[in-house]
Amino acid sequence: MPLTNTQYDAIMRIYNEKQLRHRRLHDEHVKAAYNKIPQLALIDAKVAEISIAKIRARFSGHPDDTDLPSAIAALSRERQELLLSSGFPNDYLEMQYDCPHCRDTGYVNNRKCSCFRKAEVELLYDQSNIRDSLTEENFSHCCLDYYSREILNNVTGLSSYDTAALTLRRCRNFTANFGSHFENLFFYGDTGVGKTFFSHCIAKELIDRSYCVIYFTAFDLFDLFARHTFSTTDEARELHSNIFDCDLLIIDDLGTELTNSFVSSQLFLCINERLLRKKSTIISTNLSLDRFAEIYSERTFSRISSNYTMIKLFGNDIRIQKKLLGGKNS
Repeated sequence: MPLTNTQYDAIMRIYNEKQLRHRRLHDEHVKAAYNKIPQLALIDAKVAEISIAKIRARFSGHPDDTDLPSAIAALSRERQELLLSSGFPNDYLEMQYDCPHCRDTGYVNNRKCSCFRKAEVELLYDQSNIRDSLTEENFSHCCLDYYSREILNNVTGLSSYDTAALTLRRCRNFTANFGSHFENLFFYGDTGVGKTFFSHCIAKELIDRSYCVIYFTAFDLFDLFARHTFSTTDEARELHSNIFDCDLLIIDDLGTELTNSFVSSQLFLCINERLLRKKSTIISTNLSLDRFAEIYSERTFSRISSNYTMIKLFGNDIRIQKKLLGGKNS
């Protein structure tokens, strides 16, 4: 998903601020150097004079034997010698940049500079709502030791550990194929079995690849819908656009919010709209499938079960194990 106008403008404001800051610093340097070394102003004036003379000669047709590059190089050496002899760095009068590649414009040859890509990722982290969580909850911190090899799923015959290992592979495949293969995930199971953790692993991987990922708890998402559904402000339109158009929407802890007809209808709208737009969604819930269908309607459950990969996680509560034993992530 390309940056929205608001996101792009936010990044370009940062570049404009950088340029303004460096121009002010450059002006201060010029003033300080000219005050201490008046001859510098004469040298700079000479550079301007011979450059203009060369241009005039070219357009007037009169010959000008001045070797402009050599003349400017000689004046630059004289300038640097004066600066050094007066205690200034030899590049004191050069414009400084945070990024010398794009000169703080964000672009090199009409292509986004690497610093712009980095700014995109930083902005996406800020807007994901889970920046702090992702420093610890990611694939590099994933450890399956808290999953039991003894607890079995009666339907699949797989242990808690084997199920988590399979889920980890599915999550990695989800990120590897993201952008070329449309998929949605539905994590369900008891509290503390890694549903949110695996969602965060996927989120970090995709944000680092400059995809727009937005995370909401179910409570926050429906609270937001309640406050903005009937609003016609630019903020409300931008908000709905982000929810429906972001590359990946994560709805966590579905079932913990106060459920009513408004919530059920908004959930169906959100799920259905994103399916139509081919935008991936991850949902996690502590509810059983039967209870989920009962609360949110058979229609909503049908849309999810036919368009999402259903992943059941089970086992002992990892949060409790960590408190008792300390140590690694799930």
